[in-house]
Amino acid sequence: MAKVTIYSTNSCPYCVRAKQLLERKGIEYKEINLSQEPAEARIELMQRTNHRTVPQIFIEDQFIGGFDQLYALDREAKLDHLVA
Repeated sequence: MAKVTIYSTNSCPYCVRAKQLLERKGIEYKEINLSQEPAEARIELMQRTNHRTVPQIFIEDQFIGGFDQLYALDREAKLDHLVA
């Protein structure tokens, strides 16, 4: 199974929804919680995505985007293929 990484914060409802979607599908993920990680994690996110908002989701090294993009992949039956 592909490595999934999600950058999140404690107060982000879309982060919760993204994690719930992944969990419902049985997809394991690594969470980088920017509320708990050092400032370097936020800098890393900016360097990788040029975005400050969360969630930001990667499958392997492919940048997926946020919850809306993850949900669209699932709705279009493309998410399972990407994580296989």
